[in-house]
Amino acid sequence: MYEAGWSKQHITLQAQGYAMMGYGMWHNRAWGHATALYARAIYLRDGNGQGVAFCLLDLGYITHAMRAGVVERLQGLMGAAFDEASLVLTCTHTHSGPGGCSHDAMYNVSTPGFVPEHVEAIVAATVTAITDAWRSAAPTELVLGHGHFDEPVPVAWNRSLASYNRNPDVTPRSEWQTHLALDRSMHVLSFRRNGQTHALLSLFGVHATCVGNTNTRYSGDNKGHAALAAEAQLAKNGVSQPVALFAQATAGDVSPYYQGPGDVARRSRIQGDEEHVYAQRNGNYQTEQALTTLTSPNSVTVDGNIDAIFSYIDFTALKAEPRFANGHQDAYTSEPCHGVAFFTGTRVDGPGMPLAIGAVAKKVARWVKDNRLEHPDKQSPADRDYYRRLYAAQGPKDILLEAGRKQILGQSIAKLMVPGFADPLVGEMKRQAKQGAMTRSAMVPTVLPLQIIRLGSLALICCPGEFTTMAGRRVVQAVQEALQPTGVQQVLICTYCNDYMGYVTTYEEYQEQAYEGGHTIFGQWTLAAFQTQFSGLARELLKPNLERKHDRSTRPQPVPADELALRTHLTVPMKRPKNAAA
Repeated sequence: MYEAGWSKQHITLQAQGYAMMGYGMWHNRAWGHATALYARAIYLRDGNGQGVAFCLLDLGYITHAMRAGVVERLQGLMGAAFDEASLVLTCTHTHSGPGGCSHDAMYNVSTPGFVPEHVEAIVAATVTAITDAWRSAAPTELVLGHGHFDEPVPVAWNRSLASYNRNPDVTPRSEWQTHLALDRSMHVLSFRRNGQTHALLSLFGVHATCVGNTNTRYSGDNKGHAALAAEAQLAKNGVSQPVALFAQATAGDVSPYYQGPGDVARRSRIQGDEEHVYAQRNGNYQTEQALTTLTSPNSVTVDGNIDAIFSYIDFTALKAEPRFANGHQDAYTSEPCHGVAFFTGTRVDGPGMPLAIGAVAKKVARWVKDNRLEHPDKQSPADRDYYRRLYAAQGPKDILLEAGRKQILGQSIAKLMVPGFADPLVGEMKRQAKQGAMTRSAMVPTVLPLQIIRLGSLALICCPGEFTTMAGRRVVQAVQEALQPTGVQQVLICTYCNDYMGYVTTYEEYQEQAYEGGHTIFGQWTLAAFQTQFSGLARELLKPNLERKHDRSTRPQPVPADELALRTHLTVPMKRPKNAAA
């Protein structure tokens, strides 16, 4: 039997008009609170004293700035009891959480700027939740249950069906079956004392986008509502201070809104306060499934030693193993690039750039590509090699933003011909670039944290970013094959862990270049690279700790302090709207 503790801490944020993180919209600013935002933590320790801390935050993303701050404080507070490799930070991916929490330049544009007070509030709540859980650890039984949403339950739909149907390993679905083109299973870890559940961790993938981009209040969205409802029910059952974590699995292509014929019109009828009601209803479906799963007849007790492996990997030039890359011997990733499809957004969850402008951007992107590849004599040898590798990795993507070289459609951001008044985000990006606020800073994370947690016969893959249904399934298969000889019987996936860089699609989905493929920034072999790296980490996990040869020292490069200062405490460029709810 393990020892475990749990805690929930309020993330105290002042809503003062900074844009929220999720939709990337200039107008999507926080002026109040629809629900409180929390850090929920569980600490688990085996009989050898090896522990794991799992903290879920009501946020849109986890950033290296957050993780680094949490690690530094926990090292001081927990001493030898703290193991960085065993710390999992993840989020609900609510799109109505605070922005300005990243050191990376691109994620500071809409806020605008870096807001250190937000990071401090998040780090403080996280550290308190984890240390309280650690100090309260007591004998606890850990039970894993599996449930499945019945087909009629309106909880989730695949929003990128054409991409999904490209996969050779799926049953093709019609436009009326988008609710079946995803993983409808829910896995629930329950923490029990005297046979009664006191805390739980649910894994089910669905976007926390019930509340749309015109919202002006912080909200935990569907996952936050699910947690509150589950905690209320556990408290009604007599549990003192219950904690319920509703984490994400493969949510990359999964929407909480209906997708299919008439979907845009149906979505347009849900606005304002009705979005918050819808978020609560969607969360209640997840609560009901989780509580039902607690009594599932196929539940099994989880026991055995705790182990973990953690490594930072630079994803800008990785070679994928041919077995994960359709046999290709030269499947490489590249410097990060965002496609036109990323900027045009998703039809129902989050429309972006107008499609007409997107069509023009595609033509320009293709002209830039052709010009670079067909006229190599006009380039230096280094540039010729760079563009050859870049376009080979990015494949069919119409590249709008080259985050590595900080160019938009072949022009440097500071010199971009598009006038600032045409779009406030473009204007802010140009302003920061001209001031030198992003010259040496990374636009997006490229050195990414990969992690596997083992609890006896159960393994949990902790991935940064957003994995589609099939991308996540293939990562699980790769790790399962590597760990099978050790007696691991169940492998689960948790996404949005430890940092955020965008999406991961399958190679086949990527060719469609829908939103998810346009946001798979390292190119068409990104998933194959993740499979290669996670499979390698799993093989190292088979060895005794001192014999493992994975990289334990690499970390993301520190942000240039002078540039971060130029992006910090920027004036909020919008007055409080008269109709903004408190």
